[in-house]
Amino acid sequence: MQLVPLKEKEGARAGHDGFNKHQGHSTNIFKVKFLVSLSLSLPVVAYSDIAQTLLKYQAPSFPGSVYLPLTLASIIFFYGGWVFIAAAYRELKAKLPGMMTLISLAISTAYVYSLYVTVAGGDKTLFWELSTLITIMLLGHWLEMRAVTGAQSALKELSRLLPDQAEVIRNGKTELVPLEAIRAGDIVLVKPGGKIPTDGVVTEGSSDVNESIATGESKLVTKKVGDAVIAGTINGDGALKIEVTKIGDETFLAGVMRLVAEAQSSKSRLQMLSDRAAYYLTIIAVVTGGVTLASWLAVAEPAFAIERMVAVLVIACPHALGLAIPLVASISTTKAAQNGFLVKQRLALEAARNIDVVLFDKTGTLTKGEFGIDKILPADATDEARVLRHAASVNSQSEHPIAQAIVREAKNRNLDLMAMSGFSRIAGKGAQALIDGSEVMVGSSTLLAESGAVLTATMQAAIHELSVQGKTVIFVIAQKRMLGAIALADVIREESRQAIKSLREMGVKTAMVTGDAEDVAAWVASELGIDEYFAKVLPDQKSEKVKLLQSKGQKVAMVGDGVNDAPALTQADLGIAIGAGTNVAIESAGIILVRDDPRDIAKIIRLSRLTYTKMIQNLFWATGYNIVAIPLAAGVLAAKGILLQPALAAVFMSLSTVMVAINAVLLKKQKI
Repeated sequence: MQLVPLKEKEGARAGHDGFNKHQGHSTNIFKVKFLVSLSLSLPVVAYSDIAQTLLKYQAPSFPGSVYLPLTLASIIFFYGGWVFIAAAYRELKAKLPGMMTLISLAISTAYVYSLYVTVAGGDKTLFWELSTLITIMLLGHWLEMRAVTGAQSALKELSRLLPDQAEVIRNGKTELVPLEAIRAGDIVLVKPGGKIPTDGVVTEGSSDVNESIATGESKLVTKKVGDAVIAGTINGDGALKIEVTKIGDETFLAGVMRLVAEAQSSKSRLQMLSDRAAYYLTIIAVVTGGVTLASWLAVAEPAFAIERMVAVLVIACPHALGLAIPLVASISTTKAAQNGFLVKQRLALEAARNIDVVLFDKTGTLTKGEFGIDKILPADATDEARVLRHAASVNSQSEHPIAQAIVREAKNRNLDLMAMSGFSRIAGKGAQALIDGSEVMVGSSTLLAESGAVLTATMQAAIHELSVQGKTVIFVIAQKRMLGAIALADVIREESRQAIKSLREMGVKTAMVTGDAEDVAAWVASELGIDEYFAKVLPDQKSEKVKLLQSKGQKVAMVGDGVNDAPALTQADLGIAIGAGTNVAIESAGIILVRDDPRDIAKIIRLSRLTYTKMIQNLFWATGYNIVAIPLAAGVLAAKGILLQPALAAVFMSLSTVMVAINAVLLKKQKI
C-alpha cells in the first residue's frame, strides 16, 4: 500500500489549461545556474563600457581580451538562458505565449545583435546587459521556486505520514511487513507512540490518538474497541490492535491528497482573469517592443533602439502575474486541509466570501441525529436518579433508539441497573418488566392512560411545555403509580451554538431546514438563535428552499450530510458536506468538513475572504508597476536623461515577483 504524492515536480506550477512553465525545473537548477552566471557576469561587466563610464575602471588588456565579453556572454546565454528558451518553445507549441516567450525574445535579440556587431568589428554591444539580465532573471526564478516549494511543503508532508512498515498479526505471530503487503481484514498492532498505518477499526486496547493531521483538532481523541482510526494519525500511550478496513487509495489520507490535488488543478475566477491578463500583457509587450524598436531606429543608433526594446520586453514579463493567483490558491488549499476541511473546487472556496445565508440541514448537522435525555421530571415522592434507574433497568435489553438513549444516560451518570425479569415489549406503546417484584412500565402517553396512573397539575403543565417544544416524553410507572417522566430530544451539538454565533458576528445569516414538525423546528431555531427555519420539508423539497432563499437575491451555502441533501447541495451557491456523511452528499459538495463540527463553516468563510484579499493584493503588485515602468523602458523620458536599462528592468520585474511570493506566503501565518 503506497500513497502517491501530487504529480508535480518540486516547485513546478501549472499554468494556462495545465501548461507547466517550469516543467523539469527545480529550485536547485536555478540556484546553480544563477551562481555560475553571476560569477561569469562580473568580468563581462568589468570589460564593458559601463564600468569605464561609471566606475572609471579600465580592465587589463591581453591578446584576445576584446573577445572575452563575447565568450563569457555566450556561455551565460547558452548555459543560463537556455532554460528560458526551452520553456518559451513549450509556450509557443502550446499556443500560449507568455513570460518565457518575452524573456527569450529579449535575450535572443540582445545576443544575436551583439554577436553581429562583434563579428562586424563594432563595439556597441549589449553583452553586459545580456549577462546581467539573464543572471537577475535566474535569481528571480530561484526565489520564486523556493517560495512555491515552501508553499507546497505542508501538503507534501501528507505523503510522508505513513510508516514504511507495519506489524501484522498472522497465525498468532507478529511479523513486520511493508505497507504494500497489508490487506483488508488483517490485524495490525500499533505500539504506543507509533503511527497508524491504515484505516481500520480497533479490535483490542484503548488509547488517546492524535488526529490533528486529519481533523485540524489538537485535542487527543480516545479510541476504544469498535472505534474507527485513520491512517497517518499518531497513537498515544496505549497499544492498539486494529482490523484493516481500507487500504491504498481507499484510505482517508489518500482521499485527502486526491481532493487537494483536484482543487489545485482547478482554477478560481481570479486565476482565469490573471491567465487572460498575462496573455494580453504578452501581446501588448511584443507590440510595444516592436513600436519602440521602429521609433528609435528612426532617430538613434541600432544598439540604443534594441536596448529599449529589450527593456520593454523584460519589464512587461507577466512573471509575477502568472504567480500571483496560483501561489495564493495553493497555500489556501493546503491551509484548508490543515484546518479540518477539504476544498474540492477552488470556485467553491472563492464563492464562500460572498455567502449571505448558511442553510443547515438540522439532523446530523446541527444536531447529533440521535436521542438524548433533555430533562427528567420526578414525581413528588422520588428523585431523578430513581426515575432514570427504573427506566434504564426495564430497557436494558431493548434495541429501540429511545431505550438505548435512556440506558446510555444511566451509564453516564454511573447508575447501577437493577435486576429485572419478565421483560416484554408493548407494541407502539413501550415496554414493561418486573423489578423487585413490582411491575414497572416505561412508555408513551397512551401507556400512561391505560395504566391508570395520575399526573399532578404541576407535571401536566411541565410535560405540556416540553411537548410544545417538540420533545418526546416517556413516562415511568411502577405499580400503576407515577414515578416520573423523561423528556428526550435530538441532541443539539454544543458546537452548533458557537457556529451560529460566529456566523452572526461575521454578518452572515443562518437558516435551517428539517422534516420535523413545526414545534420541533421552532424550538431548535430558538435554542440556537437561527434567523429562519423551514419545517415539515420532504427530502425532495430541500432544493426548493435553497431556490426560495436565492430568489431573494441571497447567496446561499447549504450544509448537509445525507443522500437527500445532495440536490440542495448542488443547487446552492456553495455546497458543504459533513465528512462523516454519505458519499452522495460528499460528491455533490464543493467543500467537505472532515469533522462533524459546524464551527468550521465560519473558518471556510474567513479563509475565503483572506484568500481573496491576498489575490487582489498580488494582482496589484504584479501589474501596477507596469503602468509607469513600460513607458520608462520605452524611453519616453529619454530627453530628460531618464532611462530604464534592461538589467534594471529585470530587477524591477524580479522584485515584483518576489513581493508577490512573499505576500502569498504570509497567508500561511494567518489564523482562521
